[in-house]
Amino acid sequence: MGAGQVRTVLGDVDPKDLGRTMMHEHLLIGFGRWRREATGTHSSERMPQEHSDRRSNEPISLESRHWVAYYGRHPAEYRLDDEANAITEAQRFADAGGGTIVDVTNPDLTRQPQALARISRATGLHVVMGCGRYVGSNHPLDMDERNVDDLAREMIKDVTEGSDGTDIRSGIIGEIGTEYPVTENEARSLEAAALAQRETGAAVSIHPGRETRAPLAVMEILDRAGGDANRTIMGHVDRTLFATKDFLALAETGCYLEFDLFGQESSYYAHAPIDMPNDARRIDHIKELIAAGYGNRIVVSQDICQKTNLTKYGGHGYAHILENVVPMMLRKAMSETDIENVLVHNPARILTLAEKS
Repeated sequence: MGAGQVRTVLGDVDPKDLGRTMMHEHLLIGFGRWRREATGTHSSERMPQEHSDRRSNEPISLESRHWVAYYGRHPAEYRLDDEANAITEAQRFADAGGGTIVDVTNPDLTRQPQALARISRATGLHVVMGCGRYVGSNHPLDMDERNVDDLAREMIKDVTEGSDGTDIRSGIIGEIGTEYPVTENEARSLEAAALAQRETGAAVSIHPGRETRAPLAVMEILDRAGGDANRTIMGHVDRTLFATKDFLALAETGCYLEFDLFGQESSYYAHAPIDMPNDARRIDHIKELIAAGYGNRIVVSQDICQKTNLTKYGGHGYAHILENVVPMMLRKAMSETDIENVLVHNPARILTLAEKS
């Protein structure tokens, strides 16, 4: 049931109705959910960094915004929990001509199905909701006790019946999080995602570790578990792969490559010694992949999950790709056909539920 359709928080829709689609966003998100709920404090949501600077203990302001965005050293930076503001921010994307936001916030990241449904109704946007497990440090406290079948059943139920005690169903499996090397619990999560993919026909969206070898390592685990590479999206490739040969090696597996950090142009990456590309370089990588014949396997997004990503805090916002990147794509000689493939046709194809395999 649902094969040939795209599953949104308000029900199944025709893939042709999606319009321009952001494939990896977070309208509402909170890290460290299970530890926070166990302790009753937000302290566990702080990223593993020093907080000695006074700006980490003051409300984010015009004065501190750049410092917070650059280093991420603020306890509220990685917490989006204002539904009214989420509506305002998402409306900017709709007003810019956007049609669909894929919110890959899974239960480990404080997923809120009913709130996503309200945001969808308020903005007129289609919202596709995620499911599954994030990286090991965000797993439920009893994750060691859960086997592959347990994890798979939870994902299958989210897609086929409803999530978090509601009848609101997920339309994508992910973002499934891993570090590098992949931990035992993360490997079970990947194996469960492959099972759920076969049972539901939903695509799998991956958050790989911050290491060039990480995407291929994940694809090997999924392949051994019977996963379908053609129904898999490898996220964050623009902070993981940097050489043309590595992009091509991943593309050869058959998965979709997701450039989902558009708008993040800082030379400082808070979680690893990575030289982040700018948007122009991201487009260059996309053009190289198109020239190599992989134009039908590329999707894009902005992965907004921080307050300073939002326009309210001086950030680029959900409409950045439509307002700023598309003109740059045209300036850099991407064809309108290629742009529509990346924004419309490729997302519609991968988000369409396949027949149960």
